Amino acid sequence: MKKINILFYILFFCGNSGFSQQINVPVFISGTEGYKSFRIPAIIKTPSNDLLAFCEGRVNSSGDFGDIDIVMRRSSDNGQTWSPIKVIATYDSLQAGNPAPVFDMSDPAYPKGRLFLFYNTGNNHESEIRNGKGVREVWYKTSLDNGFTWSAGVNITTQTHRPMQPTANSLYNFKEDWRHYANTPGHALQVATGLYKGRIFIPANHSAGPPQKQGEDYFAHSFYSDDHGATFKLSEKLLLPGSNESTAAELSNNRMMLNARNQKGDIRLRIVAISSNGGVSWDTSYFDQQLPDPVCEGSILNIGVKNKKQILAFSNAADAKNRNNLTLRISFDEGKTWTKNWIIDNTTDPKMMSNNSAYSDLVLVNKQQIGILYEKDNYSKIVFTTIHWKKASKTN
Repeated sequence: MKKINILFYILFFCGNSGFSQQINVPVFISGTEGYKSFRIPAIIKTPSNDLLAFCEGRVNSSGDFGDIDIVMRRSSDNGQTWSPIKVIATYDSLQAGNPAPVFDMSDPAYPKGRLFLFYNTGNNHESEIRNGKGVREVWYKTSLDNGFTWSAGVNITTQTHRPMQPTANSLYNFKEDWRHYANTPGHALQVATGLYKGRIFIPANHSAGPPQKQGEDYFAHSFYSDDHGATFKLSEKLLLPGSNESTAAELSNNRMMLNARNQKGDIRLRIVAISSNGGVSWDTSYFDQQLPDPVCEGSILNIGVKNKKQILAFSNAADAKNRNNLTLRISFDEGKTWTKNWIIDNTTDPKMMSNNSAYSDLVLVNKQQIGILYEKDNYSKIVFTTIHWKKASKTN
């Protein structure tokens, strides 16, 4: 496949700013390739060390509903250059979105690994679906060759969702009456150690029943598989109304952490929940005072182990008001404290502050580098950058 050499934007940060040299590589540029806009990034590394960047390719507008495809680009040089766009999932002229990729590396039937891409389809705007007019569905595709070719989509809605839309499908007649539904966004998770090793775990969220004030009809939940995708089960939802887009990380002693957006917006902090049974149920949930958030998405990632504790990386727009100040944080005590922090992208330009750096996803490029795929400059592009997290100086 012919490579596209994309012009680098080089930003130099030095002195006491907390940055090492940082190179932003445009991966998806809105208004090109037949798409008006690109949004909702997700990224994963293959066993062959390629990086696969996914996002929503929005054909006609930047809106969340419409003719939307899931598209992908590949990098074989740690994100310096990217292949041409490949369309991975479509839903005719309607919406396919919320890509959540994850590798299953523990299935004996596929010793080289099997790549899952979980995604959603929708036939109406979010506001209309919340009012009972339309349905969101849950699907996956798989690849046995690290994303070069893909299976047909598999509909798992009845296992992972609880819609009351029997006119759309006679099986969609659940009393829970879940309405709007979305995976992650960003990468999903396979548990690597402990009692639940091999579990495929996909954070998600749903609205239930008629719309409530301040988004109180939204709840974060997850779904998971312990048999390599043959069947799926739902986790318990978080008990905090307004919990929304979420991402997960493995902790020590068979525990799981869920990190979620607060759709209510009354408290501009990330919601954190802890599970002692691999994400089946949640022991506690709280607002993390260390993680400001402007009602946006965030990404959490396992990047290593130290003193028998998982080292975690987290990125979000660390600003209580604007989608700005994209920050990468590192925790060596499983999220109790975040002792290393780097500002990845920030602006003081009032015309750009509201949506300067929004959704992001993280990938461990190698033991030294974390990759960040994120939306930049009022959603005009999705760019990729790396941080040498073991060497770069920290900010406080």
